[in-house]
Amino acid sequence: MFPVNRIDSPLPDSDALTLPAPFLRWFAEKGWRPRAHQLELLSRAEAGESTLLIAPTGAGKTLAGFLPSLVDLTRRGKIPPGSPFIGIHTLYISPLKALAVDIERNLMKPVAEMGLPVRIENRTGDTPQGKRQRQRLNPPDILLTTPEQLALLIANGEAERFFRDLRYVVLDELHSLVTSKRGHLLSLGLARLRRLAPDLQTIGLSATVAEPMDLQRWLVAQAEEHENRAGLITVSGGAKPEISILRTDEHVPWAGHSARYAIADVYAAIRDHGTTLLFVNTRSQAEMLFQELWTINDDNLPIALHHGSLDVAQRRKVEAAMSENRLRAVVATSTLDLGIDWGDVDLVVHVGAPKGASRLAQRIGRANHRMDEPSRAILVPANRFEVMECQAALDANYIGAQDTPPIGRGALDVLAQHVLGTACARPFDAVDLHREITSVAPYADLSWETFERIVDFVATGGYALRTYERYARIRKTKDGLWRVSNPMVAQQYRLNVGTIVESPMLNVRMVKRNARGSLGRGGMTLGKVEEYFLEMLSPGDTFLFSGKVVRFEGIRENECLVSQAFSLDAKVPTYAGGKFPLSTYLAAQVRKMLADPARRASLPEQVRDWLALQKDVSMLPREDELLIETFPRGSRHYMVIYAFEGRLAHQTLGMLLTRRLDRTGLKPLGFVATDYSLAVWGLDDLGSAFRARRPSLAQLFDEDMLGDDLEAWLNESFLLKRTFRNCAVIAGLIDQRHPGKEKTGRQITVSADLIYDVLRAHEPDHILLEATRSDAATGLLDIGRLGSMLKRIKGHITHRRLDHISPLAVPVMLEIGREAVQGEAHDFLLSEAADDLINEAMGGGHDADE
Repeated sequence: MFPVNRIDSPLPDSDALTLPAPFLRWFAEKGWRPRAHQLELLSRAEAGESTLLIAPTGAGKTLAGFLPSLVDLTRRGKIPPGSPFIGIHTLYISPLKALAVDIERNLMKPVAEMGLPVRIENRTGDTPQGKRQRQRLNPPDILLTTPEQLALLIANGEAERFFRDLRYVVLDELHSLVTSKRGHLLSLGLARLRRLAPDLQTIGLSATVAEPMDLQRWLVAQAEEHENRAGLITVSGGAKPEISILRTDEHVPWAGHSARYAIADVYAAIRDHGTTLLFVNTRSQAEMLFQELWTINDDNLPIALHHGSLDVAQRRKVEAAMSENRLRAVVATSTLDLGIDWGDVDLVVHVGAPKGASRLAQRIGRANHRMDEPSRAILVPANRFEVMECQAALDANYIGAQDTPPIGRGALDVLAQHVLGTACARPFDAVDLHREITSVAPYADLSWETFERIVDFVATGGYALRTYERYARIRKTKDGLWRVSNPMVAQQYRLNVGTIVESPMLNVRMVKRNARGSLGRGGMTLGKVEEYFLEMLSPGDTFLFSGKVVRFEGIRENECLVSQAFSLDAKVPTYAGGKFPLSTYLAAQVRKMLADPARRASLPEQVRDWLALQKDVSMLPREDELLIETFPRGSRHYMVIYAFEGRLAHQTLGMLLTRRLDRTGLKPLGFVATDYSLAVWGLDDLGSAFRARRPSLAQLFDEDMLGDDLEAWLNESFLLKRTFRNCAVIAGLIDQRHPGKEKTGRQITVSADLIYDVLRAHEPDHILLEATRSDAATGLLDIGRLGSMLKRIKGHITHRRLDHISPLAVPVMLEIGREAVQGEAHDFLLSEAADDLINEAMGGGHDADE
C-alpha cells in the first residue's frame, strides 16, 4: 500500500532520517515501506519548513500529512499524570464533517497497532457540548476539526493557553477550502494561530490544483517587503482512471436534468460491481435517483442516501455501513466527494454533467482509493448538451487539466466577523490586528482605511445605525484597546460564527394521526427542508424526502410535520445553492467541440445526428463566435443566444439585454437561462429588428452594458437584497440564533430588507453595501466571466433568422414555464411539449444575417 514513488524532489538521505522503532516495526509487519514523498515531507517538517503536497488520489497524502506529528509525539512520549497543562500539538482542518470523522477512524487504527502515545479526537458542529468543554480543559494531542470550529476556539479567552504548544496545522483538500469565504475565515484563523504559536508550521494536502503557487503563498505568512511561499512536493504517476460515458440504446433526451432514461443501465452497473458511489449535483437529484433505484431494486440490494439536509444520525449510519462494506451503493451529493478513504468502492457513477474537470477528478478518485489501481467511473449525461460536457470533462481528465477556481480577495463581511471574534477572546490593538490580518494572502492588500471602516462598523454599525445600542458590539477603552461591549456580544458571536448562510430551514418530523384524527407529538426527525419550498405547499401535498414519499401536514412552531404517504405524484424539494456553475474551462471545451468536426466524431451517434441536424437547419458556431437565432413560435418571437458561459453569467446577461431591448421599444416579455444558452421572448419580431439594425447586435452586446445598465439594474434588483442578507448575517449585523431560540428565515429576511433600505437611503457608501456589491459581482452575477465573453465575441456575432425553432434551441425552450417547485425530477411532464418542439425543429429554414 505504501510503495516508494518518484517525486519531483530528491529522496531524503536514509541516514539523516530514521523513523522511530514502532513505525519501522509496523511497516515491516505489514510488508510495506514508506513512500518517498512521505519521508520527504517528514524531512522538510523536521527542518522547520511549511509544505504543500500535491499527490493523486490514493498516494497516501493523509499518512504523509500526519507523519511529522506522529513521529514528534512518539519521540515526546506519554505525558505523566500531574504534569503542567499542555495544549494541542496538531490541528487538522477538514472542509467536511464526514471527512474529519473518517480521518479519525482511519488514523486511530495504525496509532493503536503501533501503540503510539497519541490521543486523537474530532470536533465538529455535531460534537456534543460536554465533549467540547472537556477538550478545552484536557486537549487531545491531535484535534480534527473544521474552519468554523477553529473560529470558535480562537475566540475563546483560553485560546492562548489552548494553542501555545501547537506545532503543526494540517489542511486537507486545501483547494476546496481556500476559494470560498470559509477559506477567508480560515486564513484569518491561521494568522491568529501564528500569533499564539510563532513556530507553527503548516502542511497543505491536495490532489487537484490549477495554480500551486497560490496555495504555497496561502500556507505561510506574507511580508510587506517580499512574497513568502511554502515548499512544494509534487507526486507524479499513479494509474490513469478508466472513465466512460454511458452508451445506451435508450433515447438520450434533448433536454432535462433527471437522466431517467438511464436508470435501468445505472442499476445494472450497481448490480455488476461490489460497491458503487453515485454522485449527483443537487439534493433533489439525489432524492429522485434514490427513489427511482429503489423502485426497480428487484434484487433488494442495500442502497443508501447521503446529503447535507439529512439528519446527522442517519448520515453517520450510512458512513459507518459504507466503511464496513455493508452497502452496494450510496447516492450522494458533494457531502462525500472529498478525501474519504473507502478503498473497497469499485465504481463511481456520476449522474449529470460534472460542471468542472477538477470536480470530476475528485469524485472519481473515491473509487479504488489506491494510487496504483485505476479508478473506474461512468458518466451519465442527462441530456445531449451534457453529453458534450461529459466528453470535455473526460478529455480533460486524461490530459490532467485542472480548473479549480482562483483564490479571490478576502471578503469584508468575513473580516468583520473575525474582528469581533478577536475581541471576544481578549482586547486588541487595532494597529497590531491590521498587521496580523495583512500577513495572510487573501487580505495582504487590505488598506488601513478599509480596516478602520470595518472596525467602525463592528463598533457602531456605521453612520446610519450608530444611534442603535444593539449595533455597538465593541468599545474602545482608555488604554486604546478594543473590547466587547458586554458578555452577551460574545455569546451571540459563538452562536452565529461561520460563513455558511443556508436558506431558511425547518426540521422535517414524521408524525402519525391518533384515533381522533389529530396529529401526534414526537416522531422521527428526517432532516431539514427549505422554508420557501414549504410555503408553496398545501396540507395534503406530497413530496420525496429522505428516500420516502411523505404527506405535508402543516407547520408547528419551527417544524414541518409530515406523515407517511404513497402518492405516485410526489413533488421533489428543490434546494437553493445546490447547483454548481459550469466551469470556464469546460465551457470553452464545449465551444471547441461544436466548432471541430474531428472532436464531434467521438460523440455518440444520437448526439452527432442532433448536431448535424442543427447544422442543416441553422449552423454550428465557431469557437470564438456568438450564434444568435431568432424565430417565431405561436404569438411570440424568440431570440436564443448560445454563449456557453454558465447559468449565472447568462442570467445576468438576460437581465441586461431585456433592459436594453425595452429601451428600444421591442418590449421583451421575459427570458430564461441554462448553462449553455439564453432565450429572450417578446411580441415584436426581433429578427426583423436586428436585420434593420434597430438596434444592431454589436450595440446590443457592447461591453458598456456592464456600466450604467448594470448599475441601474442592481439598484432595482432583489438580488442585491438577497446578497446583503447573507453579508449581514456573516458580518454579525443580523443574528440567526439567540439563546434558546432561532430566528425564522422570514424574520431574518424582513430585518435584512429594512436595514438594506435604510443604508441605501442614508449611507450608500456603507462598508456592508460595498461587500454586498463585491459578492454579487463575483457570485450571483458572474460579472468577470460575462465581461470576458463580451470581449471575446466583439466582431464575431452571427445572426440566423429562422422560420422554426432549431435543434440547439429545444433545451432552453423547454425551460420556459417550468414550475420551480418541480425541479429536475419532473422531466416526464414536459415530454409532450418536447415532442412538439423536436418535431418542429426537424424542419424549417433560415436567412443569414452576419
